Amino acid sequence: MGAEMMENFRKQASGFGTDIRNGIITHVDFSTAPYKVTTDENVTILCDSVIISTGASAKWLGLESEMKYLGGGVSACATCDGFFFKGQDVAIVGAGDTAAEEATHLAKLCRKVYMLVRKAELWASKAMVHKINATPNIEIRYHTETQEIIGDGQLVTGVSIFNNMTNATSVLDVSGFFVAIGHHPNTEVFKNWITTDTEGYIITLSGSTRTNIPGVFRCGDAQDRIYRQAVTAAGSGCMAALDCERFLLGIAHLP
Repeated sequence: MGAEMMENFRKQASGFGTDIRNGIITHVDFSTAPYKVTTDENVTILCDSVIISTGASAKWLGLESEMKYLGGGVSACATCDGFFFKGQDVAIVGAGDTAAEEATHLAKLCRKVYMLVRKAELWASKAMVHKINATPNIEIRYHTETQEIIGDGQLVTGVSIFNNMTNATSVLDVSGFFVAIGHHPNTEVFKNWITTDTEGYIITLSGSTRTNIPGVFRCGDAQDRIYRQAVTAAGSGCMAALDCERFLLGIAHLP
């Protein structure tokens, strides 16, 4: 399982002499080397190089029931969790390419997929819209907003929806509820130093993990708006580690 694998990673890293510390980074100073990284306990660490791997967080609808049933039927990743709903009915919120891709993925596993769209049309690409329309077990509910996720206290049993054209409310009997309205990168603490795009994803020099600050590298979902998978994040993490190693070996005061 994932938790066990991460613990094994931790033990392996410690075995190679890694100094592992817990804390939330609240401030960085990349003006001069050594760089300063400060935690929420007001501890400042000096470093010659930094790898940013802070990831991205899913955007949520803001319902209290989302967090209540997170892991109990609510998910923001169909490719991660879709298998657990094999043969069941599920709902997915979203209207873009990500939502369309996740809906078609779920359609291969689930009996029925309700796609809840707040407006009158999908804004996914024409190819994805065609694919959605050609998938018989996907039902699009336009002008539909989620009111509340319903459950038995532990697992999702349905979702209350509202039609913003007719003002009618109804309940869909589903065991899974997927949110696909986008992600936001966890890069806010670096914004005064690192070059990002308009959404906050870190921009790197072509063909590398290097940022605009020498010795500062990035990997994973903090810079990846497209794939967002564990395997691609791990691969970019390896790239960043290699770039970091080469940078450190090139610093004059290090052996």
